[in-house]
Amino acid sequence: MDDLLNKEFLNRRDMLQRMSAGFGMLSLGGLASLASTRAKPDGLHHRARAKRVIFLFMNGGPSHVDTFDPKPALEKWAHKKPDADTGRRIQDGSKFMPSPFKFHKCGQAGIDVNETLPRLGRLIDDCCVIRSMHTNVPNHEPALLMMNTGNIQPIRPSLGAWSVYGLGTENENLPGFVVLRPSPKIVVGPALWSNSFLPAQHQATSVLTTDMAVDKLVRDVRNPMMTPAEQRRQVDLIQAMNRIHARQRDNDSALEAQIKSMETAYRMQTQAVQSFDIRKEPQHVRDLYGDSPFGRSVLLARRLVEDGVRFVSVYYVKGTQPWDTHNKHNQQHPGLCADSDQASAALIADLKQRGMLDDTLVIWGGEFGRTPFSQPAKKDPKMENAGRDHHASAFSMLLAGGGIKGGLAYGTSDEFGMIAEENPVHVHDLHATILHQLGIDHERLTYRWSGRDFRLTDVHGHVLHDIIA
Repeated sequence: MDDLLNKEFLNRRDMLQRMSAGFGMLSLGGLASLASTRAKPDGLHHRARAKRVIFLFMNGGPSHVDTFDPKPALEKWAHKKPDADTGRRIQDGSKFMPSPFKFHKCGQAGIDVNETLPRLGRLIDDCCVIRSMHTNVPNHEPALLMMNTGNIQPIRPSLGAWSVYGLGTENENLPGFVVLRPSPKIVVGPALWSNSFLPAQHQATSVLTTDMAVDKLVRDVRNPMMTPAEQRRQVDLIQAMNRIHARQRDNDSALEAQIKSMETAYRMQTQAVQSFDIRKEPQHVRDLYGDSPFGRSVLLARRLVEDGVRFVSVYYVKGTQPWDTHNKHNQQHPGLCADSDQASAALIADLKQRGMLDDTLVIWGGEFGRTPFSQPAKKDPKMENAGRDHHASAFSMLLAGGGIKGGLAYGTSDEFGMIAEENPVHVHDLHATILHQLGIDHERLTYRWSGRDFRLTDVHGHVLHDIIA
């Protein structure tokens, strides 16, 4: 003990080595228990049905009663005021508003799909429609955060970040998680694809797709001053210094993440110019997806997952218009559907043709639905110019591939589409099911932060085994 006391400085490692060895046995039981909850070495808790995810996010919230959830009772009750105890604030002048668009029974399963989505209707036997979704809050910001992060405040990692944290990437030359957005004006913005307290390498690479030129999609991807060999020597030198720096700080996780990010950035110079260039696709494939910002973004999403990106989110915006039809809903809805329908159906068909649909999970939907009753315009009370307001207590989502049953309509809302009734599905349940299809038990994928273990679904969520093939 005297030699220890005579030292001018006793660092933490010496202290632990000389004085705390006995505590190892006390923690052995806890470590054994912890090891039993961790994923297997390949990152899986059970056999995965999906290797990758493409989330086609219909930003703003499409109307369920005009897409996948027919409500003939709305015809009977048209122009009558909804009951005020439905759990949704109802404006003066609001009246039940039936869909002016027809539903058709599609596929061998005979699932009702609205005429505004004809291409998805033709592929409905490859899809599962959930008609009993519900979420917490009928406002964009908290609902967007809930659907993307599992929490109504911007404090948690996103679904994509959790997926990559659990499984890693299949291609070290590309990011594991990519967000494609045709407009910089996405409500909430970066918090929707944040890594939050997860290590930095799980943050999404966010790409603005208004200009599809590769040097615009991935800026500064090429070094104009140095050859690849010169860059490699420079990166090796910087990384060697980084590793020394990290060792002196007990291999801090944030520093490790920065080191990995720099390596990925370097390797992207060769891979990104290939993967991000949709001009390499034949013209007939580009025509299949459509020459629109969303169509081009969805085609790029397919190229990225084909090259090993684990999770891609594509945010929908048509020009500057999201699915937020507060006025003139009946006039706006068909145009929004036409653009989304073409690219979404093309993706499912293209993945199937390439043999990738079986292990690629495609998700189509927004943060909530829209009211089955009208939202009258303050300055234009005419019914034909009315909109539909936000609606959180019932809406629809579509899933395809990735081990999900095709030709299935799961759950129901009530006769008006007001409230999820049979087999209600919360966003936490959807998240649990997505992770399950990736081979991850949502209750066991945890990250310790600030003294507690966090998970995507918090203390909620049930896997929807009935929709799994």
